[in-house]
Amino acid sequence: MWQVNINCSGQAWKIYGSEFKALADKYSGVCITSKKMPDGQRIMVYKIEDVSDAEAFVEECQQFVGFTSDFESF
Repeated sequence: MWQVNINCSGQAWKIYGSEFKALADKYSGVCITSKKMPDGQRIMVYKIEDVSDAEAFVEECQQFVGFTSDFESF
């Protein structure tokens, strides 16, 4: 089990939010938390079973300017 952590700025979310949602739907993960901070920043955490899927998800998220992501053992 893997935890994928994703952060993005409010501006990045405005630009890429719908594309990110489509990307997240590609993976068989579960969103365990999603927060919008007062400054517009978004913090999301997904639980993903397969390490290859977690790695791919992180790599694809980082293609969106303003998004950062990493993963760790859950």
